[in-house]
Amino acid sequence: MQVASFYRFVPFGSEELPLWRARLLALGSEAGLKGTVLLAREGINGTVCGPASAVAALLALLEADPRLASLEVKRSEATGAVFHRFKVRLKSEIVTMAEPSAQPALGTGIPVPPAHWNALLDDPDTLTIDTRNHYEVALGSFAGAIDPGTENFSDFPAWVERHLRPLVAQRRPQRLALFCTGGIRCEKATAHLLNQGFDNVLQLQGGILNYLEQVPEAESRWHGECYVFDQRVALDHRLQPGTYHVCHACGLPLAPADLGLESYVAGVSCRHCIDRFSDADRERFAERQRQMRRAEASGVAHIGRVMPTLGG
Repeated sequence: MQVASFYRFVPFGSEELPLWRARLLALGSEAGLKGTVLLAREGINGTVCGPASAVAALLALLEADPRLASLEVKRSEATGAVFHRFKVRLKSEIVTMAEPSAQPALGTGIPVPPAHWNALLDDPDTLTIDTRNHYEVALGSFAGAIDPGTENFSDFPAWVERHLRPLVAQRRPQRLALFCTGGIRCEKATAHLLNQGFDNVLQLQGGILNYLEQVPEAESRWHGECYVFDQRVALDHRLQPGTYHVCHACGLPLAPADLGLESYVAGVSCRHCIDRFSDADRERFAERQRQMRRAEASGVAHIGRVMPTLGG
C-alpha cells in the first residue's frame, strides 16, 4: 500500500467545495482509497492510502486543476491500510490556527531544502522552533529546537506573544527556522510570524518527512521518531513504522514502556488520559474495545479507533 500526504494553500470558492467533495468521494470509493481529505476556502490537506494506481488517480484528479499543479506530496509505504475508511470533510481551515491574519497565500517563510537544514541548526544565530504539538515533540525532534509545548496548533499564536516575542528580544537571533511534519503547519506559522512583524523567517521545505527521506541517517540531526496522523503512529529515519503505539481511548502515542503501566488498559485508558474521562466514558470505551476485538476476530476492520485530527 502507498501512503501519500499532500496539501496546497490555494483559494477555492465556497460553491466549489461541495462539488470537489463529491468528486473525491466518488473516486475514492471506486479506487478503494482510505484516509482523510480536508477542503476549505484556503486550500486542501489530505493523507490517503491505497494501491499506488489508486493514489496516482487521486493526485491526477487534483493536479488537473492548474491551482493544484504544485501539490506538496510526501509518499511512503505500508504493509496494509493505515486508515479504516475514506472521508472528505469541508472545514473552515485545512489546518486549524483560528487566526484569520495568517494567510499563507500572501506570503510564508523562505523554504530551506533539507540539504541546507543542518547548517542552520549548527548556526548559533538561528532560533529553531518545532511547531508541532507537545505529544509529537515527545517522540522526536531536532536537537536544540524550541518546543512551544502546545496541545493544539491553535495555541501557537498565544505562545508567540507570551514567549517567542520576549525570547527574540532577549537573544536577538539573526533568523527564525521553523519545522513541522510535512510543511503545512510551517506555512501557516511563518505566515503568522511575518504578519506579526517578525523578519528573517525560514521553514524546512517539505517538513521532517522530506528531511528524513533526503538526508542520510549518518548525517542526520534528527533524534527519535516522527509522529504521523495514521495507524502507523510514528516513522523512523527510514520512513518505516517505529516503536510507538496509540491509545485508542484518547488517540495519543505510547512508548512500549507505557503499555506496562497500571494506567494502561487497552482501548480504555493510558497515562495521558487516565484522569480525563469518567467511569461511564471508560465503560463505553471498554465496550468499543470488545466490539473491535470481535470484529478483528471475524476479519472485519472496525472504524472506532481514535486518532488526533489530521495536522494537529
